[in-house]
Amino acid sequence: MNIIIGGAWPYANGSLHIGHIAGLLPGDVLARYFRAKGDKVCYVSGSDCHGTPVAIRASQENKTAAQISDFYHDEFTDCFKRLGFTYDLYGKTSSEEHKSFVMDFHRKLYKGGYVYEKETLQTYCRICKKFLPDRFVNGICPNCGENARGDQCEACGSVLEPEALLQAHCCICGNPPQLRATKHLYLAVTRMKDDLDAYVSSHIDWRKNACEMSARYIREGLRDRSLTRDLDCGIDVPAEGYEGKKIYIWAENVLGYLSCCETLCSQNHLDFLDFWNSSRQYYVHGKDNIPFHTIILPSLLLGRTDAHFRLPDDIISSEYMTLEGRKISTSANWAIWIKDILECYHPDSIRYFMIGNGPEKRDTDFTWREFINTHNGELLGAYGNFVNRSLVFIQKYQSNQVPQAKTIPAILKEIHSLYASTGSTVEQGNFKEALEEIFAYIRAANKFFDDEQPWITVKNNPDRCDETMNACVQIIANLSNLLEPFLPFSSEKVRGFLSITKPSWEVVKVEPGLELRPVEILFERIDKKVVQQEEDRLKHNL
Repeated sequence: MNIIIGGAWPYANGSLHIGHIAGLLPGDVLARYFRAKGDKVCYVSGSDCHGTPVAIRASQENKTAAQISDFYHDEFTDCFKRLGFTYDLYGKTSSEEHKSFVMDFHRKLYKGGYVYEKETLQTYCRICKKFLPDRFVNGICPNCGENARGDQCEACGSVLEPEALLQAHCCICGNPPQLRATKHLYLAVTRMKDDLDAYVSSHIDWRKNACEMSARYIREGLRDRSLTRDLDCGIDVPAEGYEGKKIYIWAENVLGYLSCCETLCSQNHLDFLDFWNSSRQYYVHGKDNIPFHTIILPSLLLGRTDAHFRLPDDIISSEYMTLEGRKISTSANWAIWIKDILECYHPDSIRYFMIGNGPEKRDTDFTWREFINTHNGELLGAYGNFVNRSLVFIQKYQSNQVPQAKTIPAILKEIHSLYASTGSTVEQGNFKEALEEIFAYIRAANKFFDDEQPWITVKNNPDRCDETMNACVQIIANLSNLLEPFLPFSSEKVRGFLSITKPSWEVVKVEPGLELRPVEILFERIDKKVVQQEEDRLKHNL
């Protein structure tokens, strides 16, 4: 089976924080799971280097957009690697491969019958002496009355145009912009209403936020979208008469999934369109990106009448994560930066918390107290404890070799069932539920160890002790597979103890007589005094 997994492209204008990772981590869980099953996986994402936030940051620091985006792209790449993300390709919108693909895609899109030219009014700042990108215009949302940008209101989710804002002003100089006539190309999204309605209606399996938000956009009325803009940074418009204009960011960044996939297909001598259309596709992002994946990307693909493109299958759209009861704010420095948290804590601890306590289907809150309690209680107290107590017992009392005993049939049956149930749950996008089921089994395994009392049977019933400890080894070996998508670093370490070469999504058996490799503690306890230190440090940043 072919699988395409697309992770949202973060703006390369500042460091990643926990909210970004909470929304993106499910993509790596899916990629690791499907690879373990033996499927052909194309897991892609990249840095958005043309977005207005990059231009704003460059203006603030008196640097070029390329200098800003390249710096943060390198930082993102390092953070994702340290967190264990296994992208097959993490690109950037400024790469030549992406630019070439997008320009070719647009040339063909313009000939498909859904693109037309129209003179329109665009916001222009007389003080800055340039047309303003949507995000350079701030004001009041006409729908809910909250502060909003010129492209979208984060408060109510409305997709906006700058001219619709109340009390609009340039975010650079603060002066109100004026509207000036300019010529642009438009995508006739309104003519695709029936196709988009049928597409969204056919996916009742999407998460509730994706279903409701997508249906609302269609119900409240689609509108045609400008494909081009008067911008300084971006990809040139491949059409005569549009010299100096750029492809609008929304019409090129979502095509990054396709450009990366085409690059990988080319490297592996595969036909791109065949692979794209034969793959089950997952798109992983936060809820603010829903319309760009359920309306915008499908519109672009439907507009290419020269070829058929499969539309997104699964939308993995997370809710928001807050921090200590407050909305994460990068401008107020109320955030936990990934580059910083990785310096102090085990990457599996971060991954476990983001899946087990993350905003999968509702808004959730990150607190240092809960993060540390989760690490000490679940990773250390349950999982790490079971692995350590079992393998150290074998080292000490059973000559450091897997006992010569048949594995208890009931244990094998439970393990086999766990693969089937958690695998199905992961494929449906219910990662928290899958992880909870595995850890419920870990707690049951600890109870099994306690009930069997091997420290007693090793003296008065050696055969039963051998049977018990053989069962514990088989459980540990299979946990290294089952937890691989979630906790890859500790899973790799456990496989090393048992000389297992690679993860797989099927029952693995460790042969009796195998000599264990040196066993190390999986997780160290975090001192609870750290809670107050971290809370104080966070508040100090305000």
